[in-house]
Amino acid sequence: MTDFAERRRMMVDTQVRPSDVTKYPIIEAMLAVPRESFVPDAQREAAYADQNIDLGDSRVLLEPRTLAKVLDALDIQNDELVLDVACGLGYSTAVAARVAQMVIGVEQNEDMGRDAQDQLAEAGADNAIVHVGALAEGAAEHGPYDVIMIQGGVEDVPSALLEQLRDGGRIAAVFMTGALGEVKIGHKTGGQVSWRFAFNAGAPVLPGFEKVREFAL
Repeated sequence: MTDFAERRRMMVDTQVRPSDVTKYPIIEAMLAVPRESFVPDAQREAAYADQNIDLGDSRVLLEPRTLAKVLDALDIQNDELVLDVACGLGYSTAVAARVAQMVIGVEQNEDMGRDAQDQLAEAGADNAIVHVGALAEGAAEHGPYDVIMIQGGVEDVPSALLEQLRDGGRIAAVFMTGALGEVKIGHKTGGQVSWRFAFNAGAPVLPGFEKVREFAL
């Protein structure tokens, strides 16, 4: 029988800590949440690999290093409300729920959303819920949010999401240019979001996050 607890420890020791993620709440959360429970059954053996995991429907679970470094850069506090966009089967929501006051996951695939809610309940994440709806629209009825995380690639971030970020809040996204990606952290001040580079990573561009193409005659 696979020892997933040992694989979690190895994930933290070989992927998370060497990436300069040392905040105890993040380490504790990633040691505690059973990643193998938040992937398709066929992917359980690969759950702790240092790569994005295919969830189906052109979606991925971001590699452990990427999620850990995003959480580290966002520095989520235990009194903050978090919006987790494209939560898939709920892993990132479950991890964030251990460091935040409340997490709202957004998933537009109804089957994924239902499975995510079930797994969050199984994991005891009673401060997390899943909102089923278009990823690019977020979940305005629960906002505004102190922190927004986007679990996939973007070419552009829809204004509807940025409007749900509280002034003084932070947002993280993987900006893709072709096959290359950069995680950037945005800070909202005076209603405007300014972005800064954090680290390199990659993920498929999410539906609704493509850059609008302009055609010239």
